[in-house]
Order: sequence, then C-alpha cells, then structure tokens
Amino acid sequence: MSTYTHYDLTEFGKPLEKVTGDIPKPTGKEVLLEILSSGVCHSDLHIIEGEFDLGEEGTMRMADRGMKLPRTLGHENVGRVIAVGSDAEPSLVGQKMLVFPWVGCGTCRACKEGRTNDCMAMRIIGLVQDGGYATHMLVEDANLLINVDGLNPNLVASHACSGLTVYNAIGHLGPVHKESWLAIMGVGGLGLNAVAIAKAKGFENIVAVDINDSNLAAAQDMGATAVLNSKNPNPIDQLREITENALTDVLDTVGIASTVRLSVHVMIKGGRYVIVGLHGGDFKMPQPWLPQKAMTVRGCHVGTIQQLQELVDLVRAGKIKQMPVQTRPMDQVNQALDDLKRGKVTGRIVMTNEGLKN
Repeated sequence: MSTYTHYDLTEFGKPLEKVTGDIPKPTGKEVLLEILSSGVCHSDLHIIEGEFDLGEEGTMRMADRGMKLPRTLGHENVGRVIAVGSDAEPSLVGQKMLVFPWVGCGTCRACKEGRTNDCMAMRIIGLVQDGGYATHMLVEDANLLINVDGLNPNLVASHACSGLTVYNAIGHLGPVHKESWLAIMGVGGLGLNAVAIAKAKGFENIVAVDINDSNLAAAQDMGATAVLNSKNPNPIDQLREITENALTDVLDTVGIASTVRLSVHVMIKGGRYVIVGLHGGDFKMPQPWLPQKAMTVRGCHVGTIQQLQELVDLVRAGKIKQMPVQTRPMDQVNQALDDLKRGKVTGRIVMTNEGLKN
C-alpha cells in the first residue's frame, strides 16, 4: 500500500475531511508509524471550533497558537513503527509506540529542563503538527516515543493526554492524609483517569462530581468513595456533608464558573485547587478568601515525557484501573466527535484502523 488516509480540519467549525495521499517517507531522525489507536479528546472540539472562551477577555483563536489549516487532528496515538529515517535506530521497526504529543521548541529554558509542557512555543502534535486521525503518521524523533509492546493500544492511547494531564495535576495536590478528601470535578475521560491515578497515588477519600449519572456510576466503578450530581439542590451543602467538611484538594477537569464556585466554597483552610479543564469562561472568587483561607489555586498543563513514562510503568505494573473505552473505526471519527460534543460518551472513544494487527 503506497497511499494513506488522514482526516483533516480544513475549515474551523466544519467536520473533518477524508484525504488520501502518498505515505510519507521518513528522513533524518523521523519515524513512520502505522496508527493502531487514536483517542478522541474533548480539546479536539475546541480545536475544531477554532477558539477557546476567555470570558471577559474574549476568545483565544487557534491561529494565535500557531495552528494552520489544513491539519490532521488526533494527539492520543499508538502506532507500530514501519520505517525510520537514516539517522534513526533501525531496531525500532516493529515496535509498538505511544506518542508523546507535547513537543516543545527545544531551545527555551523549560525545554532544556525537560518541561516541554511549559514551553511558550509548543509544536503540539494534532495542533501544529499532523496527528493520528490517519492510517499513518510521521514523528520527528524517536525521543517522542514510549514503548508499549505487550499493552493493549486501545487502552493505553488516552494516557498520552487524558492520563498524563491528571497524573501531573495530582502531583501538585497536597500530601495525602487519611482524613483528607479529594474532589474531582467532572468525570469524563480526564476525571475517570484521575480517580484511578489518585487511588494509585494513595488518596483514600475521593468524591466524584458531575452532572451525568452515567459518568458518576463509572466513577464509582473506578473506585470513587462517593459521588455527587451537582445539578442537585444545594450542592455546596451536600459536598460539605459528603466530605465531613474536610475537602482539602480539588482537581477540576471541567473549568467553568459553577465548578470553580463549588470548589472554592467548600474547600477548607489550606486547600489546594488545581485546574486542568478548558471549557472556558472567567475564574471568579472573593479575593479575601485567598489569604483568609490560605488557599492555593493553580493551573496545570498536560505533562512531561518523563511523567508519561512513569504512568506507563504504573499501567504495566497493574496499578492503574482502566476506564471504560469504546472503539470505533477511523472513518467514523466525525460521528465520534459529535457524540462527545452531545455528552453521549462515558469514558473514552478510541478510533482504530481495522485490519492492522495488534
């Protein structure tokens, strides 16, 4: 087969378009992957819309982040190496790899310190570089690949974003105490992984908060101690009761006004609020509460390749419970994105290329 298929965003606000072209040939340090699995992430919806909601500050356009169309989306990718460039290691061929998508500029201080997720000029796969909603994908350097031979590609793909993002965020929460509580705001793809990873990290008391009862049931299956549907009357009082007024930590995978308000009202003095959600709007809270409650509020963006390797090691060791995953053939990617937008997905959808050997 000399041609490959990829699904490109050619116009913001429009469905992805199926495109066929010649399979690219790797040169230099490049590695060519035959895509096995590609996770469907909620941030793809923002990318397709072409902007993020900045509330009173307006919007942030994808073009302002260096995105040019057409672009092949998909940043949670597992593939098999089928060819390498002249400067890459030939023994890579045949290996099953998870792709680290958070590529930095390579020259700034953050990149030199291994924090490409903090780079100000990121070249993200699926945003600035072509991603894995395709049959094949070029990766610029084998240093961006993590071996996942022996693992199910459909189950490990989402860890490149969903798992890694919450793994990094959980590292910014406080030391775990038996009497402390962690609230996870939103238990979609990120939140369900957060429940599993928090359990692996020693959190004993976890409350999952969502507006979807199916998501909350999945969170209980993943190990959440308690759940709360925030559409219920008086969610602030209910969350205080559930946590026995000992909510010390919040991981917000949603990032909207209601999750912020619920979190900062219920957290006790010394609480830590870490937000990774990108739904948008304004972050508002009474300013005096920051010092009066000795509160820590911080954002957290994806993670490092070292952290992704640590997470894969935990998966290999059987310490991370797998969230629900449904697979669909790659040619149904637009339907998958639409289902995600309409809130019809519990866990993660992973697109696969039928006929490829796992």
